[in-house]
Amino acid sequence: MSVAIILIVALFAADWTRFRGPNGSGVAGASEAPAEFANSVVWKLPLPPGHSSPILSGTRIFLTALDDGKLYTYAIDRASGKIVWRRECPRSRTEPIDKRNSAASPSPVLDGANVYVFFGDYGLISYTQDGRERWRTPLGPFQNVYGMGASPILTGDKLILVCDQGVGSFVIAVDKNDGRVRWKTPRPEAVSGHSTPVLYEPENGPAQILAPGSFQLTSYSAETGEKLWWINGLPSEMKSVPVIGGDTVYVCGYNTPENDPGKQVKIPPFEDALASDDANHDGKLSLAEVHDAKLKSYFPFLDLNRDGFLDGEEWRMYQASMAAENGLLALRLGGRGDVTGSSLRWKYQRSIPQLPSPLLYRNVLYMINDGGVLSTFDPETGAVLQQSRLRGAIDHYYASPVAADGKVFLVSQSGVITVLKAGGKPDALTVYELDDESYATPAIADGRIYIRTRSALYCFGKP
Repeated sequence: MSVAIILIVALFAADWTRFRGPNGSGVAGASEAPAEFANSVVWKLPLPPGHSSPILSGTRIFLTALDDGKLYTYAIDRASGKIVWRRECPRSRTEPIDKRNSAASPSPVLDGANVYVFFGDYGLISYTQDGRERWRTPLGPFQNVYGMGASPILTGDKLILVCDQGVGSFVIAVDKNDGRVRWKTPRPEAVSGHSTPVLYEPENGPAQILAPGSFQLTSYSAETGEKLWWINGLPSEMKSVPVIGGDTVYVCGYNTPENDPGKQVKIPPFEDALASDDANHDGKLSLAEVHDAKLKSYFPFLDLNRDGFLDGEEWRMYQASMAAENGLLALRLGGRGDVTGSSLRWKYQRSIPQLPSPLLYRNVLYMINDGGVLSTFDPETGAVLQQSRLRGAIDHYYASPVAADGKVFLVSQSGVITVLKAGGKPDALTVYELDDESYATPAIADGRIYIRTRSALYCFGKP
């Protein structure tokens, strides 16, 4: 092996192989990370739009994009920022999505030799690191009012994907070598979320998949897909990734402002709604029949099967959704069956984010909400250490926080990067503006941070 190759391998020894890095934690344990950005641009690569995060493996970066209506997977050289290859994925349909989402939102996952990607408009597809297609497994069509957004993860020889939607939600495992379905488990309680799961590996047992969904955090056997245990008490829409610390999992969920404690509105029985609004007496409600302005605004989210009507089952889900509460929950791991009564360690219910995931780093739990309110907690007790808006970075937040080298990194929708000194009362070290929108969560490895905006991928760090 030449000296040049040895140096390249050493430089890129650290990887970030799935959404939010090691087990979805958002933490790059041994990596350095830049504190300044003004003079730290190693390279900048113009790219088509997409919300998927950069994923790092070996000497390459992988992400997906939507270019002129076509879906692509990109492989990029980590050293130079040049495109090594791009491959088009078949697009058998164009499903409607929320304007804040993208047809290229789910992030790839890597096993060191191969890349695996998911597009809601097609399904799963795998390539070698050199871009040769290995297999493809069509899935869907899907009925998610936001569009699909959960990323696949790997465990052993299986690729795991959670597909939550209006009706027919499921979690599936396919063989990573040939794409063949190994098991598929229905999630009948889950609707329209897109939370990426994490792995839980008990000391004395096989791996489990922890998947937040409507009203419930569920553990599945990674080997068989069996539903092992579950915890109730979540809101109806789950989008963030849970994080594990010791024997506890931290998960946050937010549905609407009316799901904050004390603000819930009691939804009347379906029979009362029919009596007042069912003009043609067909036993269901159309948008034209509904008189209440709030119900009209919620109608697209409540019409789970997207047939243009609300039926009794959809109304029951509406009642349950509005009765649930937003919150950040610390939950004890493990058990069998319904462990709701014994699992809750603590709960916090102010300034809860809809999309950004929590971050557990150096014994402090961080949470940034959609409006830029940063809260820090003692992870053992739930005691609030500090809560304030980010100075110089008051904005909307879709990307989740990440951490390395004693620093916490946050990227706002308008592209403002904030670097905090890690701690219960974090100090801002740097605020830097990219002048371009950003929805993707950054990746950190090899002393560099990779940040994707609407039009480019940046690499910051030492040249």
